[in-house]
Amino acid sequence: MTTSEHALRSEYDRHDGARRTEEPPYAWRAPFSSYYYRELGFVLSGFPVAIAGFVFSVTLFSLGLATFVTVLGLPVLAGLTSGARGFGRLERARARGMLALDVPGPEPVRAVRPGAWGAVTARLTDVAGWKAALYQVLMFPWAVLSFSLSLVFTLVGWVLAFYPAYHWSFRTYTDWPGYRVFDYWDKGVEHVYYIQSPWQIAGVSLIGTLLVFLAPQLLRGLTNVNRLAVRGLLGR
Repeated sequence: MTTSEHALRSEYDRHDGARRTEEPPYAWRAPFSSYYYRELGFVLSGFPVAIAGFVFSVTLFSLGLATFVTVLGLPVLAGLTSGARGFGRLERARARGMLALDVPGPEPVRAVRPGAWGAVTARLTDVAGWKAALYQVLMFPWAVLSFSLSLVFTLVGWVLAFYPAYHWSFRTYTDWPGYRVFDYWDKGVEHVYYIQSPWQIAGVSLIGTLLVFLAPQLLRGLTNVNRLAVRGLLGR
């Protein structure tokens, strides 16, 4: 058994049943791997999902508390846990497809008492549903942070890395000899800085290349938090 297979087998044996279905690539090939772009897709697509889940959870929780003194508050809170389970199911599917993490879902809700109110009380005491609602609230700011950092590092890295390929366009289509970093006046003196010399161009490209290779490591650290949250709040 190889080291990779042993790592996969150890994931199968964990007590929570979660398992990693794919090992991440080495750092030198990470920017060109499908694994990295699936993680990036998880973060970028997770931003609108996080907004929807946060708005849903906060709205229904606030409405349920506001009407808790009446009978109407109970079905609203029951609807919160039921809907949160749906969002949790979506997150587990996204984690399975994009983060290479398969997390078994919680047991289905079973009503102890018959009838509509039996179903409502079962939802109100559904621990997995409340944990899923908590996930939507806690992970919303993390989704905003992950989206911003991932997008900035990825775009800036590739734009800077390929600067030598489009440096000529500034001289051709503008009056700039290169990319203008800043241009301002101070006490009647103009301060302007262009990236135009071969050494400057090479330096910018080197910084961009470093960011390109750093971005997958940053993204993996960000998505590892998502993996922990999915396992801890959305699994069994």
